[in-house]
Amino acid sequence: MDITESICPTCGRPSPGGKVCGVCRAERTVWLECEPRVKIVFCPSCEARKDQGVWTDMPASREDVAMGRVRRAIKVSPDLKETRIEVSLGDQSPNRTYADGTVTGTLYGVQVEGQCRIEIAWSKEQCDRCNRLTGSYYEGIVQVRATGRKPYSFEIATAARIAEETEESLQEGGERLSFISKLADSRDGLDITVGSQKIGQEISNAIVARLGGRWSTHPKLVGEKAGRQIFRITYSVRLPRFIRGDVITLGKHYGEVQQTEGQNIRYIDLSTGSMRTMKEDGPFRLVGNARNAEEHMVVFREDNVIGVLDPATGITRECLVGPFRDLSPGDSVRLLKSGEDIILLGKA
Repeated sequence: MDITESICPTCGRPSPGGKVCGVCRAERTVWLECEPRVKIVFCPSCEARKDQGVWTDMPASREDVAMGRVRRAIKVSPDLKETRIEVSLGDQSPNRTYADGTVTGTLYGVQVEGQCRIEIAWSKEQCDRCNRLTGSYYEGIVQVRATGRKPYSFEIATAARIAEETEESLQEGGERLSFISKLADSRDGLDITVGSQKIGQEISNAIVARLGGRWSTHPKLVGEKAGRQIFRITYSVRLPRFIRGDVITLGKHYGEVQQTEGQNIRYIDLSTGSMRTMKEDGPFRLVGNARNAEEHMVVFREDNVIGVLDPATGITRECLVGPFRDLSPGDSVRLLKSGEDIILLGKA
C-alpha cells in the first residue's frame, strides 16, 4: 500500500484509506448554529403562550418555558453524537433574558465544544380566549327549563355543576374557546352563556344524560364575516315534567314516580303498591317530591289506618295505609303533606 493511501490528504495525519481525517472534517463542518434572538409571547391575563401562531394552556414556569424555547433555537448537526446541552439563564429586565448555552459532543470521533448566547424577548399579548371574554363574545346560550314546572333547586345546581365539569374537560382537551362566560339563574331556570357551539352541544347532552328530558337548537343569524354567515344558537334543554321521587295525584290516588321513558312515566300506586305506566301529558297534578318528606313515628295501627306523631306539634294524625304495608307501632315512616292530606311514602 502506498503511504499516501493511509494519511489524511489535508493534514497528513494517519487516516485509513487516505480519506480526510475526523479532525479535519470536524474543523470544516458547521455543526452548531443558534438563533441570536427569540420571542416568547404570553397572555398577561391567563399566562397562555403563543407558539408558532397557536395559543396553548400547557402549564409551565417561566424558566421551563425559556429553557424549552432556547433548546429549540440551538441547532446541531445530525452527525454530532453523545450530544449534551447546558443552558444558564440571566434576566436583564422583566422583558429581556439572556441564555448562555454550551454544547458538547463527538463529531466524527472528535470531541467538540461550542458556545452561543441567545436573547429572549418576552412579549405580552391578550390571547384569543381572553380577548373574547373581555369582549363579551359568545356563540350560544344553553337554557335549562322544565316541562310544565320550574326546575328544582337541586336540578339547577346539578346542571351548573355539569356545565363547569364539561368546560374543564374540554379545556384540558385543548378546546380553548369552549368556555362559559356566564351562569345566571332566571325566573324559569338556568341560562348558560357559552363561547362555542361545541361546548353548547356537550353541556346539553350531558345535562339530558344526567337529568333526563330532551334538547333542541334554535339558531339565529347575527351577521356575516369574510363571506361566512355567523349564527348564535339557543340550546333549549327541557327537563321532564316529572322526575324520580315526584309524588303525583290522579283523582284520589297518589303515586311516586320511579322513571321517565320518553313520553311515558312509570310510578308506584301508593295505595296498592303496584307499578303503573301512563303518558307524561296525562291529567296528573304534582304534589311534591320525596326529597321533602318528613319522618314521623307510628303510634298505633288499626286495620288500614295508622296513627302518626307529628314531631313538630306533638299531635297524632291518622293516615290510610295499604294492606301491603308492613308497619307497626314504633316504626318511622316518610310522609308528605298535601293540604289537609298526609301521604304515606314508606318506611324511613
